[in-house]
Amino acid sequence: MQRRDLILHLSRAAAALAWQQVFAPGARAQSADDAGWSESADIFTLGVASGEPQPDTIVLWTRLAPRPLQPDGGMPDRALPVRWEVATDARFTQVVRQGVAVADPAVAHSVHVLVEGLQPGRAYHYRFQAGGQRSPAGRTRTAPDPMEPVRNLRMALASCQHYEHGYFTAHREIADSDVDLVLFVGDYIYTTQAPRHLRVRSHPHVFSDDLAARTLADFRVHHASYKLDDDLRASHAAHPWLMVWDDHEVMPDYAGDTDPYLADRQAFLAVRAAAYKAYFEHMPISPRRVPVDASLPMHGRWRWGQLAELWSLDTRQHRDPAVCSGVHAPMDGKLLWRCDAAAAPQRTVLGQSQEDWLAAGLAGSPCNWKFILQTTQVSPGVIRTPLGEVQYAEGWDAFPAARARLIEAIAQPRVQDVVFLGGDVHRHVAANLRLDPRDARSPIVASEVVTSSISSKGMSELINGWMKASNPDILHMRSDQRGHVLIEVTPQQVRCDFRGTPHPVRPQARFRTQARYVIERGTPGLRRAG
Repeated sequence: MQRRDLILHLSRAAAALAWQQVFAPGARAQSADDAGWSESADIFTLGVASGEPQPDTIVLWTRLAPRPLQPDGGMPDRALPVRWEVATDARFTQVVRQGVAVADPAVAHSVHVLVEGLQPGRAYHYRFQAGGQRSPAGRTRTAPDPMEPVRNLRMALASCQHYEHGYFTAHREIADSDVDLVLFVGDYIYTTQAPRHLRVRSHPHVFSDDLAARTLADFRVHHASYKLDDDLRASHAAHPWLMVWDDHEVMPDYAGDTDPYLADRQAFLAVRAAAYKAYFEHMPISPRRVPVDASLPMHGRWRWGQLAELWSLDTRQHRDPAVCSGVHAPMDGKLLWRCDAAAAPQRTVLGQSQEDWLAAGLAGSPCNWKFILQTTQVSPGVIRTPLGEVQYAEGWDAFPAARARLIEAIAQPRVQDVVFLGGDVHRHVAANLRLDPRDARSPIVASEVVTSSISSKGMSELINGWMKASNPDILHMRSDQRGHVLIEVTPQQVRCDFRGTPHPVRPQARFRTQARYVIERGTPGLRRAG
């Protein structure tokens, strides 16, 4: 183990011991007087959520915040007890697990409970109680037993929800859908303001233009302002979530420990540390994921019986910085043109450790289907022009060697039935993934499904058509609609319904199936259905 990794490991271990008292399910607040604390205003303004289902555990989340748009949430500066309950029925007559957690000001009075001892593959209801109040009830479920021959898995794939670009009406449909999991693949919040002509509604909280001045208080208030959306809270309360993050949870286009808009590395790391901590405080992720300074472990592996295995990847924390500038990086660095440096073999999106972990996991998986959750489009999305190809600087096209290693980790051990799930690009995409994306004779080794955005604006259909014509392995692509993808998995087939509605999304928007594609077991690639 390298010295830097050893220091980080020891720091995280020390932090875990310190925070164990905060997150332990049976922990209690220190002062007896705190048990009598009460608040007349609603303290569960940000709702409830669950996530990271395992066969015998689930993570429950809430945050006490009677005045959520204040940095402290309007809470007293002391730790307070929060009672939690898990029941098998919606009326809570059959409570199977209960306890007391601590809402501590050190973590913005958020509560993360890792509930243990649950039964595999069944639905549960949960709620919290504090300050003389009871939270709304949430519904969740555990993963099936790893050896169970599960016949069905239903998932909603979502990404990119700029508050100002439209309403989160897609989450209302997701909340009402019969799904087992919500997969959110990045850009949960946006720290940027939309131009006036694109602004459907305004952020309740606006960040300072001074990037280095952004604080933990800023990120806490900003997260809270998103959670005040009724439809987003409903989606969290209805289903367990699996989360990955992208750049906008911190700053646009950041890579590893650098950001193109904040040259001072130490200043950026201070902002990243604040953003990571606020993210942890507001998401249903395990209390075992302890943020240490500007580091937070986010990749994970999840199993759904014998039917499916899912890998959630971190494509930002370990990414190499952007390359090329000037004429080779037009549109303020958003695109690359004749940028030879991008093809350097050592460049990485995931980091070597995560690449190795994923490759080993895929090669050894016994499940029917293997889903890789990551943030963006893996298949080529270049635009061919008379002057050469233009590439998206933030996607896998800008890391061709890393993409080749990723695909080889599937092709060389001949891992079957791999499906990539992504977001980021604000368009629905169904694509085939070849061993060599530049050779039409190269074998198809995996399939890809990319969701459009919940609300964030997409590119024009003119450019979209140009891109599709430049990349024949893209079978479906539309960027004029916002939405999500509903995915149904059976032992023999994956069905993907691309749900969409016109931009910008309005409060009463209706969603329709834009296209439906299926993936057959043992046959990599997608075909249109219906």
